[in-house]
Amino acid sequence: MGTIHRSGVMKKSSDRTRLFLTTSLGIVFGFFVGISFPNVSVTKFNLHPKILSSIDLAILDDHSSGRNTQTKSKSSETAQSGDSSRIYVGTNPRGAELLPPGIVVSETDFYLRRLWGDPNEDLTNRPKYLVTFTVGFDQRKNIDTAVKKFSEDFTILLFHYDGRASEWDQFEWSKRAIHISVKKQTKWWYAKRFLHPDVVAAYDYIFIWDEDLGVEHFNAEKYLQLVMKHGLEISQPGLEPNKGLTWQMTKRRGDSEVHKETVEKPGWCSDPHLPPCAAFVEIMAPVFSRNAWRCVWHMIQNDLIHGWGLDFALRRCVEPAHEKIGVVDSQWIIHQVIPSLGNQGESEQGKAPWEGVRERCKNEWKLFQDRLAEADRAYFAGIGKG
Repeated sequence: MGTIHRSGVMKKSSDRTRLFLTTSLGIVFGFFVGISFPNVSVTKFNLHPKILSSIDLAILDDHSSGRNTQTKSKSSETAQSGDSSRIYVGTNPRGAELLPPGIVVSETDFYLRRLWGDPNEDLTNRPKYLVTFTVGFDQRKNIDTAVKKFSEDFTILLFHYDGRASEWDQFEWSKRAIHISVKKQTKWWYAKRFLHPDVVAAYDYIFIWDEDLGVEHFNAEKYLQLVMKHGLEISQPGLEPNKGLTWQMTKRRGDSEVHKETVEKPGWCSDPHLPPCAAFVEIMAPVFSRNAWRCVWHMIQNDLIHGWGLDFALRRCVEPAHEKIGVVDSQWIIHQVIPSLGNQGESEQGKAPWEGVRERCKNEWKLFQDRLAEADRAYFAGIGKG
């Protein structure tokens, strides 16, 4: 009996020991499990509101990061899986990223289309070149003569600064021309708004001409043959010397097809390869290759609409400029110097309309020079060379 009593006591003692150890291990295990999970509710603890807020924000950020990661991952998986309901093409033109590349048409043209029939049969001819004139109806005879110098390989575009576009229908060629009419604007205002590089991308060369040019000695096809032969990206026909001529560079030479440099008055040229001794044409009758125009268009300022100073900066758009900018001598024109646009101005402070226009031209030249110089300084300073 005694033995049985001792055995019962030992058994109870052993059970208590096991219970104590099990409870202790459970507490320790629970502690470590608890600290392993940061998402326990902190609202059960009596913490200061500021501390509580910080903890809540940390937890929310943690959850948010996880959700963002999952969302990005799903987007990536969707894009890679080829899901037709989700399109994003980063190499598409800006704004067209959500379209399949096969439907994107990033360029256009001035080709006229029919209102009926098969679109593939609309065009019997696709002009390769574009010629624009900024015109008033008073110069209609001069423009009629000029337009007839350009074959059906040219799209004709008239910018009407006097609002009289419909009156040009008396000319047969006007029916295939494009007419854009906005009153009292300049050639470069029109060019910036209607000759975006993606709009004129169909044309190999773009003529941007004034209305007061005599073309008796000019043939457009022969002119372009010489432009291509001599590798000119920016050019103009030579000008018949007259009292209104300013620059030696643009004077016609009778002994050459093309020239790319000249000798100016002493002190006018700091470098023989720079304007006005080379890499220079005037803004009255320039001709641009498609690639050169893409650059020049971006350089035209929205508010500087007369273009003064632009001719000295054209060289920035081709390299080497002194080889790719030139004057075609054997196809030449006459600048008639008709101040028709000047008469579109308004009289202010007793000045004639043309005086106000001329004053703005000069002011714009300085503004353009200042902007270009400042842009240069900012660029070189940004790359550590300022």
